[in-house]
Formats: sequence, C-alpha cells, structure tokens
Amino acid sequence: MSEVILHITAGKGPQECRWVVAGLARAFAREAKAEGLKCESLDGAEEFSASILLRIAGEGSAAFAAQRIGTNQWIGNSPFRPTHKRRNWFVGVSLAPTPDEMIDLKEEDIDYQVKRASGPGGQHVNKTDSAVRATHRPSGLVAMAQEQRSQHANRKLARLKLAIMLQERHQQARGDGRRAQWHVQQDLQRGNAVRVYAGERFQLRSA
Repeated sequence: MSEVILHITAGKGPQECRWVVAGLARAFAREAKAEGLKCESLDGAEEFSASILLRIAGEGSAAFAAQRIGTNQWIGNSPFRPTHKRRNWFVGVSLAPTPDEMIDLKEEDIDYQVKRASGPGGQHVNKTDSAVRATHRPSGLVAMAQEQRSQHANRKLARLKLAIMLQERHQQARGDGRRAQWHVQQDLQRGNAVRVYAGERFQLRSA
C-alpha cells in the first residue's frame, strides 16, 4: 500500500498559525477518510504544535498530498486575540524527506537512547520504555519521539525529525534564498494559497 508523509508547519508565523496547524491536520484527516485513505498523526498532533507529521496511506495518497502541498490559507478569528482584525492565517504543507533523500544523515552518526515515555500519547505511554531520543553527533541536533507505541516506530520517527532539522540547518547555512522542499512556511506566498479553509468550510482556490 502506497503512503506519503506530509509536514504541516507554522514556521515562524504567529501563535494563531499553530492553531491553524492543528485545524488543518483535522481537516486533512476528514478529507482523507472521505476519499477512502488512512490518515494518522505521527507525532501526537498537539493542539498548539508548530508542526505536525501526517501519514497518508492508500491508493491515491500521492495525488491527495500533491493537491495540498504549498501554502494553505485559513480564514477565521483568532482564538487568542478575539478582537484582532486579521482573519487570514497561512501555514505550509510539504512532503517530509524520504529515506533516499537523507543523504547527510548516516545511521552510524546517530546515537539512540531509549527511555520511558511521558505525558499524553496513548494508552501505552508510561507503561513501556518505547520513547527514543536520537542525537546526531556531527551536528549536535537532538530529536525526541514517544508518540508511537513501539520503540522501532519511535526510532524511525526520531530519525525523520532529525532529517527535517538537518535540512533546515543546511538551508539556513546556504542562505541562497531557495526553499527546502519540506519547509514551505519560511517563504509563504500570501494570496497564492493552494487551498483555502474558512472555518469548517473548504474552498479550492481557482486558477
């Protein structure tokens, strides 16, 4: 069965954009279900997380993802500043890197530490030592994964998070003004959204 992993990110946007990240993840899940696809959050889908990784699985998952990659616009009043006049919020959606694209992330350069999971994340949290802390020695970057129920799955997730962090660091170091494939939020195109959501209503931006 084919699958893709979408990265929804608020980037450097205001607090409202984190609210939109959660709302967009829920909207994508509903839309995926309507199309007969499976959609699950890989990292807990915290209510005000700056980014969420979604796994979309099933025939047509690639096409589903392609229709959502880019800037997504959310129209709604801020839950944090109800009197704020701004009603348009923008977040980025991109494909997470695949194993073949993780050229700079070698397994032998990563130290994994297993520990007991803590906090919300499912019925198995705090019952098994399934959480994984991954440290990339060359860069010093550290990623934590505890949302999946198995140690193996959390290990893969921690490595994926390291890949995203490493690509961001490389992109910033190059300073060439180009966007990394996985991180469209850094250069969102206001007024050029690929999809527009108004509360619970969805609108596809016409060409």
